Amino acid sequence: MPVALLALALSAFAIGTTEFVIMGLLPEVADSLSVSLPGAGWLISGYALGVAIGAPIMAVLTARLPRKTCLSLLMVIFIVGNALCAMAYGYGLLMLARIVTALCHGAFFGIGAVVAAGLVPAHRQASAVAMMFTGLTLANVLGVPLGTWLGQIYGWRATFWCVAGLGILSLAALLFSLPAQRNATPPDLGREFSALRNGRLLLSLLMTVLFAAAMFTLFSYIAPLLLQVTGITDKGVSWTLFMIGAGLTLGNLIGGRLADWRVSFSLMLSFTLIAVFSIVFRWTSGDLWPAEITLFLWAIATFSTIPALQINVVAHGNDAPNLVSTLNISAFNIGNALGAWVGGKVIAIGWGLTAIPLAAALLAVGGLLICLVTFRTSPGRPVTA
Repeated sequence: MPVALLALALSAFAIGTTEFVIMGLLPEVADSLSVSLPGAGWLISGYALGVAIGAPIMAVLTARLPRKTCLSLLMVIFIVGNALCAMAYGYGLLMLARIVTALCHGAFFGIGAVVAAGLVPAHRQASAVAMMFTGLTLANVLGVPLGTWLGQIYGWRATFWCVAGLGILSLAALLFSLPAQRNATPPDLGREFSALRNGRLLLSLLMTVLFAAAMFTLFSYIAPLLLQVTGITDKGVSWTLFMIGAGLTLGNLIGGRLADWRVSFSLMLSFTLIAVFSIVFRWTSGDLWPAEITLFLWAIATFSTIPALQINVVAHGNDAPNLVSTLNISAFNIGNALGAWVGGKVIAIGWGLTAIPLAAALLAVGGLLICLVTFRTSPGRPVTA
């Protein structure tokens, strides 16, 4: 694998860490800025909405730039955004800084995947793209628990300074290793937008929204759940996040195998298991080891959905691959924002932290129903992706 792939993976690691680490630091941020827990949760929603809205806009604005220049510019935005997070003296500025940081997210992954595939021969392109996205997976395994641990000891601002430092390293690696490439012919956005009239593509994007909402309703408030309900220490939260990251990685591998076999079955099974383990966690959250085991199984079920969702969207939107890839990232982050909002609403209306897993389960059931509609049998042939 070319060295440039490692630069892309390092960049993906930095971006994934800054998106998800806030979940482990939510109590510290809320206390520091004197806002409620649901109010701090809006920082997750703000980032996700920044990705959802910014991804297609940035894709259009950068369509004619050379890809090396574009990725470098996006990483500069990332560095500036995280530095602003670290310096934010109030809630409003921190929210603005999170949104600025989010602008680079969707476009970077969309363009980075194209660059990664172009670095290797055709028969190794899938492995190259997977190599880049390994950085995002490692962000959950290492970046989030380490960033949480660092923020709990030295303050949450220290975590964002470190992530900004990762961004500087990533920028240097991109400038050093990426080959200069001319752009391909810009995509015909008019033709691609016309392809969105495919009803099953829209259902597939809705499926991604509900998946992310089910995941982030629970994941956004995992730190206060563990601290206040399970009763573990700050250090225990970091270890649990590491364990969840390992489960997410394992689930991604299992989900890839299942999706290779049958996408429809993989998605329906995954949504079912997300709902089941979310409900189980409602009852096991008060005891350490049952809670840890349930969260590990929940993490496996959750990320086993990712490969099938990606294949499903591309299969139903193959007439508009560039736009569909970007819109799927937007759909994921709309679900992220929705999930954080739902979890915060559950707390705000007084149902308590233990009601959050039940809300997550309900959203997963919604995703399962969309699966049943999307993959219903047509006359004479089953619909599969």
